[in-house]
Amino acid sequence: MTTGNAIVNVTINDIPVSVPKGSTLLDAAKKVNVYIPTLCYCPDVGCGVANKPASCRICLVEAEGIRRGRKVLVPACATPCSEGVKVWTNTARALKARRTVLELLLSDHPQNCLTCTRNQSCELQKLTAEFGIREVPYQGVQNEIEPDTSSAAIYRDPSKCIMCRRCETVCNRVQTVGALTGMGRGFNAKVATASMIPLAESSCTSCGQCVNVCPTGALTGVSSVDKVWAALHDPKKTVIVQTAPAVRVAIGQDFGFGSTAVTGKLVTALRKLGFDKVFDTDWSADLTVVEEAHELVERIKSGKNLPILTSCCPGWINFLEHHYPDLIDIPSSCKSPMMMFGAVAKTYYAEKAGLDPKDIVSVAIMPCQAKKYEAARPEFERNGIRDVDYVVTTRELISMLKLAGINLSLLDDDNYDSPLGESTGASVIFGTTGGVLEAALRTVYLHLNGKNLEGDAINFRAVRGLDGVKEASVEIAPGKVVRVAASSGLGNARKLLDMVRKDRNYYQAIEIMACPGGCINGGGQPFTHGDHSILERRAASLYADDAANTKRLSHENEAVKALYDEFLGEVGGHKAHDLLHTVYHEDNRV
Repeated sequence: MTTGNAIVNVTINDIPVSVPKGSTLLDAAKKVNVYIPTLCYCPDVGCGVANKPASCRICLVEAEGIRRGRKVLVPACATPCSEGVKVWTNTARALKARRTVLELLLSDHPQNCLTCTRNQSCELQKLTAEFGIREVPYQGVQNEIEPDTSSAAIYRDPSKCIMCRRCETVCNRVQTVGALTGMGRGFNAKVATASMIPLAESSCTSCGQCVNVCPTGALTGVSSVDKVWAALHDPKKTVIVQTAPAVRVAIGQDFGFGSTAVTGKLVTALRKLGFDKVFDTDWSADLTVVEEAHELVERIKSGKNLPILTSCCPGWINFLEHHYPDLIDIPSSCKSPMMMFGAVAKTYYAEKAGLDPKDIVSVAIMPCQAKKYEAARPEFERNGIRDVDYVVTTRELISMLKLAGINLSLLDDDNYDSPLGESTGASVIFGTTGGVLEAALRTVYLHLNGKNLEGDAINFRAVRGLDGVKEASVEIAPGKVVRVAASSGLGNARKLLDMVRKDRNYYQAIEIMACPGGCINGGGQPFTHGDHSILERRAASLYADDAANTKRLSHENEAVKALYDEFLGEVGGHKAHDLLHTVYHEDNRV
C-alpha cells in the first residue's frame, strides 16, 4: 500500500533503495531483486500495512532502526518501511528463524505429499526443498480431521491447512463473501467456515479464488476426471465436449505457449483423448448474446426491470442469491453459455445426430470451479437427464493430457465439429471482463438502429481492461445513450450492487464476473501466482482472436440462425425461453 508521493529511504543487504511511504520491507526487497521467501503473503492481495496477517513468519528478516538500540526480527511482508531502516535478509539469525518456522509448520502437516493433489505445485513443498530440510525435528499433533466434501465445486482438507490465511484474505477482502475465518487455537487452529458448518451450507459462492491462492492441498477443486475417463472408455456412450473461450489462452501455459491461444491444437488434443465430438462454447456464447440482447432491448424500450445484469457467471449468481436476494428480479434470465450448450446438445443436436439423449455424455472444459456447482444445480436437469454431466477445469485437462502422453506442442491444428462449433469474434471475448457486455452491445445496436456497427465502432473500448469497475455512457442509437458498467471480483460487484439498491435507474446494463479479470483468472485456470501480466496477455490474445475473425457479431453466426430456423422458432419465443432461460432462488443463509 502506498500513501501520496512521500518517499522513504532504506537499505536492503547494504543496497540503498527508495520506495513510496507505506511500502513494506518485502516491497523494497523486490525492487532491488532480493528474494525473501513467503507463504502467507498473497500476491493477488498483498499484505502491507492494511492487509497484514503475517501469520506464517517465513519472511523474517533482521532489521535495525525499528526498535531503538537493537536489531530485531520482523516479518518483511507486513513491516512498513521507515526512514533509515537497515535490513539484512541472509544473516544467520534470520535464516535459522525461517528454518525453525518451516520445521514447525511441517511438524503438523501430513507427509503423504506423493498422493497430494498439489504435489510438485505445493509452495510448502517448494520451500522445504529450498531450505534443504530432509527430516522434521519436531513432532506436532497431526489430528485426523475429516475432509469437507459437501460442496459440488471445492474440496476442503483441513489436515493440510497451515494457517497462512491466504484463502481467508481473498474470501473476505477481495471477494467480500465472508465464508472463511480462523477457528481454534494451537495445533487445532484451522481456517474453516463460521461455526464449522459444511462449506455447502455457508455463504461460499464456489468462485474458487481461495483454491487459486492456497499454497498447499488444503483447498482443491472437486474432480470428475475419473468419471470422464470411464465415459470415454465406454463404447455405449457418445461423449461430446465443449471448450470455454478462456481455456484456449491458458492451457498452453504448461506446454510452452505462454498465453497464446492454442485453439486448433486443443481440438486435436481432445480428439486424441477420445471425445467423439469436439464443440465450442463460443457457439453458445453467440446464442447467449442473441437471447440476452433481445431481453435487454425489450427492457430498454419498456423502461422496466432495469438495469439488466448479465448471468453467465455462476459464482456471481450464487453471490446474488446469498447476499442480494432483493435484486433477484433483475439479472438476465438467460442461462450461461455452458448450460445453453448442454440443453441444445441433448435436444437439437441429439435429434439431428439420431442419438438418444440418455446415451450422450456432455463434458465441459471450463476455467472455473463454480461451473461444477452450476452443472449440479437441480434446475438444469430435464426428465432425469442433466444438461451438462461433467465439468473439467483447465488444470484438470492439463493433467489428463499429461497422463495420456499428449503434448500440445507436438500437435497440428484442427477445427471444431459442426453444427455447434461455429463462432464469431464477439463470443471469444466472453473470456475476459467486459467481453459479455461488449458482445451484447454490438447486437443491441442492430436492434435499435436496423444496421450493424462497422469499422472501429464495433470495439467498445470503454468496457475493456482489467480494472475492477469500468463505467461508460454509450450512444447506442441517435439520441439514445445508455449507461453501462462492468465489474470483476465480487468485492467490486458489491460496490455496484449497493449503488443499484439506491438507484435502479442509473445504469441500464451491468456485466459482473466473480473472478478478478474475468474467466481468464478463473478458479480452475493454471496458477498465475499473482503475476498480473499473465492476465493481460490472456486478455490481449482473446481480443486478437476477435479482431481476426471475419464475423464479429453474434447474430451473424449461421449455425445459431439455423438453430432458430430448424428448432427454436423466434428469438425470445416460448421454446427458446423454455430451453435457454432459467430462474434464480433467494437464499438467506448469510
